[in-house]
Amino acid sequence: MAANGLTERNDQKNVQTREETRSNEKFIKPSVNIVETEEGLVLTADVPGATKETLDVNVEKGILTINAPVSWDMPGHPGYTEFELAPYYRQFSIPESLDHGKAKADLSKGILTLCIPKAEAAKPRKIAITVA
Repeated sequence: MAANGLTERNDQKNVQTREETRSNEKFIKPSVNIVETEEGLVLTADVPGATKETLDVNVEKGILTINAPVSWDMPGHPGYTEFELAPYYRQFSIPESLDHGKAKADLSKGILTLCIPKAEAAKPRKIAITVA
């Protein structure tokens, strides 16, 4: 279960349309790192501007979805901008060998950290050898 097997490489991190619903609304594909440990998967996603109240992370039918609207509350009118604010949206297929019910998420300074442990049946275990 390598990180490259869980998702395709994201070389274009710009705003894109949301294919899944054929919506014309634009979404930003957040940059994500996925690391496999002996305990499970650790996913970190860059979602600046998202808040705990608006961030939606869920798993349904083996699909992990990250969805977060953002708002820019600054006084005045922007004179020059180099990046576009749009809602974040990203989906991943995740293996059934993970225990989705024990997943934990943390949002700190625009970084979402999601830890999904392996199910007990999927964890490696040592088999004792007996001498007859």
